[in-house]
Amino acid sequence: MKFLKGFFKWLAIVLVSIIILMYIFDVDYLLRAVKTIYFKGYTTAFLEDYKDFPNRAIKKGTAQPWALAKDYNSIEATSTLEKTHKELQTAAFLIIQNDSVFHESYFDGYNKDSKSNSFSMAKSVITMALGKAIMEGKIKSLDQKVIDFIPELKGEFAKEVTVGDLSSMASGLNWDEQYYSPLSIVTRAYFDDDLKKVMLGLEINKKPGQSFKYLSGATQLLAMCIEKATGEYVSDYVSKYFWQPMGAENEALWQLDHEPDGIEKAYCCIASNARDFARFGKLYLNNGNWNGQQILDSTFIKKCITPRFAESPQYGYGWWLHAIKGKDLFYMRGHLGQFVIVIPQDNLIIVRLGHLKGLQTETDPHSNDLYVYVEEAYKMLEKRKTTH
Repeated sequence: MKFLKGFFKWLAIVLVSIIILMYIFDVDYLLRAVKTIYFKGYTTAFLEDYKDFPNRAIKKGTAQPWALAKDYNSIEATSTLEKTHKELQTAAFLIIQNDSVFHESYFDGYNKDSKSNSFSMAKSVITMALGKAIMEGKIKSLDQKVIDFIPELKGEFAKEVTVGDLSSMASGLNWDEQYYSPLSIVTRAYFDDDLKKVMLGLEINKKPGQSFKYLSGATQLLAMCIEKATGEYVSDYVSKYFWQPMGAENEALWQLDHEPDGIEKAYCCIASNARDFARFGKLYLNNGNWNGQQILDSTFIKKCITPRFAESPQYGYGWWLHAIKGKDLFYMRGHLGQFVIVIPQDNLIIVRLGHLKGLQTETDPHSNDLYVYVEEAYKMLEKRKTTH
């Protein structure tokens, strides 16, 4: 008994010492990481982690439910698709064609109203908010300087970077995009309770506007610009100009660094469902028009889905770009295989949410599961033609 008392005494001393050292070396954000992620057996953010963070609601308005196709769910998923769902732990898979839901599947206890973290799909949403702020005249253009909104911005090239550079991932920001490293800046940003302070401690140390480099911090700075320009939290702005006009059926949640007056982790972390996420795809498919209302300027939409740099054809402004089997497509993407894929040629939207992403190689900026979701969806649509 005496030994145990001594052991626990020294254990307590060690733990307290570690915590004190974390504060001394300014890595106390790791305490939050341990509590919300690592103690639960995860090595990175996960689908339902939004429950462990403060959130701000993206409020819904009058719901506009999706129509169901006459042959809704009449075609079974292909064996390859089913295998991929199982291997990558899909939560939701949705195929919408001609504004009607043709197929949807849910797994692991999820259903059409279940929320899950969409991660970097939020980057596309922030770019949409930028487009709206430009439409309103609150931001002059893609060429407006970031220091007009964030005069404290540091770095050799701080005065040169534009909001367009942030949206197109050409920011020159010193940032480390290592999701699985507990000491990376992206991990600090995810768990720190003062995200503005974190961002203002970084520098624009390379010339912006020169080439594509995917950095989550660029989107966070962009959201800070939008908040300053509009005078509104980005959750409220997205609710007013997108979520409500597009008739989302459920309120969404956007993770904050702290409550009640914190800022959104804008480069990630909108929790919603497949049907409501699909609305963003429909908006872009229809060139910014929603049932007769021009929510976004069509020229801005075109800019988003056109590569900025010839040597980086995989990205425009806030959206990923590709072509599969001769079909041009653009898509929103989250780091655990979240997708909203839009194929204008066939009036098609494919949404996938889940726990794991497919293989990503150095030679292809697109993960291999993207090809599976598109190719297998087309096999189902071909079968649809021969069956009906």
